[in-house]
Amino acid sequence: MASHTPAESVHALPIDRLSGPDVTFWSVWSGGRLAGCGALKELDPTHAEIKSMRVTDEFRRQGVGEVVLLHLLDVARRRGYARVSLETGSNPPFEAARRLYARHGFVECEPFADYVPDPWSVFMTLQLR
Repeated sequence: MASHTPAESVHALPIDRLSGPDVTFWSVWSGGRLAGCGALKELDPTHAEIKSMRVTDEFRRQGVGEVVLLHLLDVARRRGYARVSLETGSNPPFEAARRLYARHGFVECEPFADYVPDPWSVFMTLQLR
């Protein structure tokens, strides 16, 4: 992300925050190689945020992102969240991610949680119930 976005607009969680009590992190492996990862951060008992969703270059365009997203949404539903939101980049390198989210029902929304409007960001949300 840092190669595509100014530092002040990168909203990735630092590695130590991925093990925080409000975050659950998963990784996907194939043949002993890391293929992708994603996390859910609880914002409140009814609202979660998708964080740190990535696919390694080697596994792009092979459905790994969709596998991660579907897992995160399944967990969110089982936990009883009413809504899941995310922040992603607005520039071309993030276009495939935005299309993936839209295919699964996410729609653009206003900034949520502690986010503020940022021309480098797109905010999306999905009502689960």
